[in-house]
Amino acid sequence: YFNGYVDSLGVGIDTLLALGRLDSGDRKEAFNMAYLAVRGSAAVNGVSRLHGVVSRHIFQPLFPHWPEVEVPVGHVTNGVHVPSWDSAAADELWTRACGKSRWLGAMETLEADLRAVPDETLWAFRGAARRHLVDRLRVRMAAQRGVQGGGSEAVQACACLLDPDSLTLGFARRFAAYKRPNLLLKDPERLVRLLVRREQPVQLVIAGKAHPQDAEGKALIREWAAFVRRPDVQGRVIFLADYDLALAEELVQGVDLWINTPRRPWEASGTSGMKVLVNGGLNLSELDGWWAEAYAPDVGWALGDGREHGTDPAWDWQECQALYRLLEEEVVPAFYERDAHGVPRGWVARVRESMARLTPQFSTNRMLREYTEAYYLPLIMNCRKRAADGGALGKALAQWREMLARHWPVLRFGNVAVETEDGVHRFAVQVYLDELDPGAVRVELYADGDPPVREVMERGEALAGGANAYVYTGEVPADRDSSDYTPRIVPYHPDAIVPLEAQPILWAH
Repeated sequence: YFNGYVDSLGVGIDTLLALGRLDSGDRKEAFNMAYLAVRGSAAVNGVSRLHGVVSRHIFQPLFPHWPEVEVPVGHVTNGVHVPSWDSAAADELWTRACGKSRWLGAMETLEADLRAVPDETLWAFRGAARRHLVDRLRVRMAAQRGVQGGGSEAVQACACLLDPDSLTLGFARRFAAYKRPNLLLKDPERLVRLLVRREQPVQLVIAGKAHPQDAEGKALIREWAAFVRRPDVQGRVIFLADYDLALAEELVQGVDLWINTPRRPWEASGTSGMKVLVNGGLNLSELDGWWAEAYAPDVGWALGDGREHGTDPAWDWQECQALYRLLEEEVVPAFYERDAHGVPRGWVARVRESMARLTPQFSTNRMLREYTEAYYLPLIMNCRKRAADGGALGKALAQWREMLARHWPVLRFGNVAVETEDGVHRFAVQVYLDELDPGAVRVELYADGDPPVREVMERGEALAGGANAYVYTGEVPADRDSSDYTPRIVPYHPDAIVPLEAQPILWAH
């Protein structure tokens, strides 16, 4: 695959493949496409804040001795194209509140405009959406049973499936083990009790597919298929086959609550829950992906403790019990706690906040603006600057990197002294630079933290008897112990992207 490409680049195949290995000189090491991508990029980003954190951990080996927090991976959280996922009724409601051109420009007023919509209007809108969904699902299930060989009686029974006034939960996605699609099934009898309540009925709509080669995913689907055939849940839970974009659109436009149960931190972002926002659906999700930064108690419900627990079965059981408790003690009561006018004010308050606050935040409008401002425009300017004057800056940066590689192995620290006085730590550090231009590096004081402390030290007098050796000085507040700070030497060029383009780093020990 690469032969023609490397010929066009004027490099050998071994040179290209080496960029995809942690140890570029080890031909036995497997080629890693992600390593090649990082080394060939001017910027790297995750698709949610948590994904950025996880990716910095994954790619830390490419930047040895750099703190994980400084691994050059940022993040731009995904968003959805709202007009592609809002229902006709949602579009009408948003148009009345915010104007028809609301997604064509600035979104600063959307939150306040949507908050002005009365409770009664929002609740009527949600009721109509649920009724429309139930009508569509009855038609789909009738067709599905017909295709599966169900008799006329089974097909006709679909006309009574589900209840247009019951709390409707939705769970639809690719069935893969890390998404834990069967977390709700770990205590099936408790789930049955939740579904068959007479006074506060709940119904569940499941849809999804597994990869043809994913035996575990297909087994998870079979578990749900067996559950929906139980006589005691007939009409309260359905599994929809042939999950596709059209079905996804119907579900996100009509369900009251979207459930997502991935194993943290394996969900890079997730977007299905974003699609319910514009339509007034709420989310109950694991604190993973986008929901880890979107969740607040007034916009939905969260599962998990915000930490990683691997594949521990005991934790899965604990989370499934927590999921049942949330549904039984918070979600269901909030939906059915009605005032004299039949409006669940608490539920509608969450709907309003979720729609107003989260819909713009997790839209492609915000996402593309972030990409443009944080990545595309700066990188375009950087590229043009490097290419100008026959690539003069690009050539200078290549020479700078060659100079670093030649001299870095013999750079060293001498004495490190620190004095504390008047609430300040004053550091004086001896640095031996061999024949390296002092302007090609920075000497810094570094301390871990959130964010970390990076204080650039000033180059002072030359050391007597030293060749290209200097004393660097710097001050930091004495609000933490001086031992928290470590001097270090890092590459520096005003137009370089460090450490993406230059990985050397030297710490004083």
